[in-house]
Amino acid sequence: MPNPELTELHLDIMRVLWERDRATVADVHRALAGRGLAQATISTLLRRLEKKGVIAHDKVGREYAYRPLLSIDEAKRALVTEMTKRMLPDTVPALIHALWKRRKVSAAELAEVKALIEAKERELERGDKKRR
Repeated sequence: MPNPELTELHLDIMRVLWERDRATVADVHRALAGRGLAQATISTLLRRLEKKGVIAHDKVGREYAYRPLLSIDEAKRALVTEMTKRMLPDTVPALIHALWKRRKVSAAELAEVKALIEAKERELERGDKKRR
């Protein structure tokens, strides 16, 4: 899937779709009531997301029910890729430091990061052995 540019509002709409698997314009409007957006604005945003290829719709009665085509994991990867290109293109440690400085990291998250690092180290070691 391409790397779609998603605004914070797009992501809010995507979160509704990820949570529900499918939703009508009215469903999304109710879920985002706190944002103060008109239902017509939600409809426009859903059509734009569909043009980007991240959602699709099915006709259900007289309404469209929208469903995500972009998974939450794909969206996360796209956001991280975009951020690293724009802000920290050449330094992984600086990226990790910036992320950790902004929020607390739980013991479980730290263990997951350690496991990812260990897996990457094993992968690099295997690559070095193949080159010898």
